[in-house]
Amino acid sequence: MQDFLSTQQPIAIASPLPRKSRQARVVWRNNVVTVGGDAPVRVQSMTNTDTVDAVETAIQVRQLAQAGSEMVRITVNTPEAAAAVPYIREQLDRMGEYVPLVGDFHYNGHRLLTEYPACAEALSKYRINPGNVGKGEKKDKQFGQMIEAAARYDKAVRIGVNWGSLDQELMARLMDENSRRAQPWDTRQVMFEALISSAVDSARLAESMGLNGDNIILSCKVSGVQDLISVYRALAQRCDYALHLGLTEAGMGTKGTVASAAALSVLLQEGIGDTIRVSLTPQPGEARTQEVVVASEILQALGLRVFVPSVTACPGCGRTTSTTFQELAKRIDDYLRGQMPLWRMKYPGVEAMKVAVMGCIVNGPGESKHANIGISLPGTGEAPAAPVYIDGEKALTLRGERIAEEFQTLVEDYVARTYGTTAAAPA
Repeated sequence: MQDFLSTQQPIAIASPLPRKSRQARVVWRNNVVTVGGDAPVRVQSMTNTDTVDAVETAIQVRQLAQAGSEMVRITVNTPEAAAAVPYIREQLDRMGEYVPLVGDFHYNGHRLLTEYPACAEALSKYRINPGNVGKGEKKDKQFGQMIEAAARYDKAVRIGVNWGSLDQELMARLMDENSRRAQPWDTRQVMFEALISSAVDSARLAESMGLNGDNIILSCKVSGVQDLISVYRALAQRCDYALHLGLTEAGMGTKGTVASAAALSVLLQEGIGDTIRVSLTPQPGEARTQEVVVASEILQALGLRVFVPSVTACPGCGRTTSTTFQELAKRIDDYLRGQMPLWRMKYPGVEAMKVAVMGCIVNGPGESKHANIGISLPGTGEAPAAPVYIDGEKALTLRGERIAEEFQTLVEDYVARTYGTTAAAPA
């Protein structure tokens, strides 16, 4: 083994590379969500309600915002939907929920933004797909009408290109040009080029039409992990606009979660991406908010953001005697997430708290000591006692049938005692 003292350099500590994008501002009232530059990587989501139902949509927007979505996109596809947008905004404002709304436009966005000015004003950001704004001579005119509305009302714009609705005229032209190359590119590489060209050229056109370039966000979404990485690496080299990351259809459950984590983590580690959405198909009966939880967990795992207190729990093995530690870990995790909408305001800094719920003596005491508060439950052959560690020191031992309830009370008391003082201190 090499002598430690002869080692020339310390092992590098991994961390995401800095981002180099411009900074956009997505605003509603006093809530300014910065995207890009030195702003945190933002989490966003999208409703799956019928936008015409203003009450149901407002309720889901609030649920997503409470879960941690810093912008929420809603479908604006018909005159009835456009007419409902101001009422959705009004309902949210009455609830004291000032999360910015993003209007998702396709095909007829130019008409809706022109004919429903109250909708244009109530939204904080417009999503425009260059592949769906018209064809031929109508394309630039209709695109221009949407950009004109954004400039008039000082709104941010996401120019979002999807491989499923790519500008076919552009794709045909690039394929024709590619056929004349001495060594033609692979068809998939031509598609990558079409995605990036569509996004960047549209952004530059929008700037030439009077839109503030800082308020432009780009996305080039595909469904494959490696394809997304390829496209965004090239896109980040060609422009400095803020970038929206996400697989266009990640899928359901484990597949969608893993695919999103794999793709987004690679890019975020390389300093690419300023706002993310995890487009999960909800499982039957599953809350829409799950995609917000996954997006937040990706950023927290990378050390880019801290949203909720983390719960460290062992996976279980032959040394653990029951499912008690699993049940307690889930109970505490659910409790912490449920409390966060209130705790964010009442207990500043609580999101950085670490809790450990361990199942036996092997790693239990050590992990518990590293946490702010931790418990080591008894494993096979161990004494029926659960030592609790607070700030690295053994504080007490719990026994009996009410360990779960008593530990939760200890967590509550720790939060109030540790973070309540910060909240009460003068600014």
